[in-house]
Amino acid sequence: MEKDETMKHVVMLDVVASQTHPTHGCNFDTSPISIYANVMTRPLILVTNDDGINSPGLHASIDVLADLGDLLIIAPSQQQTGMARSMPPGFDGRIHPVDLQHHGNSYQAYHMNGSPAQCVLYAVLDCAQRKPDLVVSGINYGENLGDSTLVSGTVGAALQGGAMGIPSLAVSLETKKEYHYSHGADVDWSAASHYLHYFAEITLARPSWPDDVAALKIDVPATATIETPWRLTRQSRFAYYISLSTKRKAPDEPLVMDYDLRMDYDNIEPDSDIYAFVIDHLISVTPLSVNLTSRISFPEFDRSLR
Repeated sequence: MEKDETMKHVVMLDVVASQTHPTHGCNFDTSPISIYANVMTRPLILVTNDDGINSPGLHASIDVLADLGDLLIIAPSQQQTGMARSMPPGFDGRIHPVDLQHHGNSYQAYHMNGSPAQCVLYAVLDCAQRKPDLVVSGINYGENLGDSTLVSGTVGAALQGGAMGIPSLAVSLETKKEYHYSHGADVDWSAASHYLHYFAEITLARPSWPDDVAALKIDVPATATIETPWRLTRQSRFAYYISLSTKRKAPDEPLVMDYDLRMDYDNIEPDSDIYAFVIDHLISVTPLSVNLTSRISFPEFDRSLR
């Protein structure tokens, strides 16, 4: 593009910038040069999680994605594990800016007192100056396998992105159980970061996914390295985590249910996420859909109901 033609675009974008008013405190750089560069070159990647804005897993994602595009970082103000794709009504709608410092780098980010899915919803509709090219949720403390996938806030955020027509990744790393609701420091993010970068780069390079794929769920074993193979899997229909009774003596006792890892090894499907992860110690990559319709013979089931 010739110099004078470039300046015409800059002048035009200057008008756009002057009419752009960030909402909810999302103070993005709307200078004409910034907008010009963003529109013409770099993808926009929305980064979130369910472990909260201060999670080292989120910071690991930011580090590894920074070279792939411009980052819009927004996460829950505090722990939101287990929120699935919920939209809690108590959310006040406020979005708060925060300066994240990590490994000597400074990142402008935002947090809100809402669910992971609400973070994605508000980021896309209220904060982003253009539609994100990719949503990344994670890296999560703890794997999301089998029917626990339906509970995961990490997966819920990715499915929210997918439901809005944005390719989305939900990345989870196997950790100690005590880290599922806290931020353990002794976690090696290298393998999960490596495969996050790999699948983010692949996703940004392709024009689209198949119509029925809303998100990729990526689960990385604690023993994985950057050399560990990955396998495309199906979500197992079996439980991975089992809820445990509180053994309460009275209804008003302040007892919270615990959970444990229990599996039916004899019946786990060989093509499932649990089998690849637990039995073969591979990285599980599961394409997810927002379509929850049961995969049955409709005519046969219809007859049984009449």
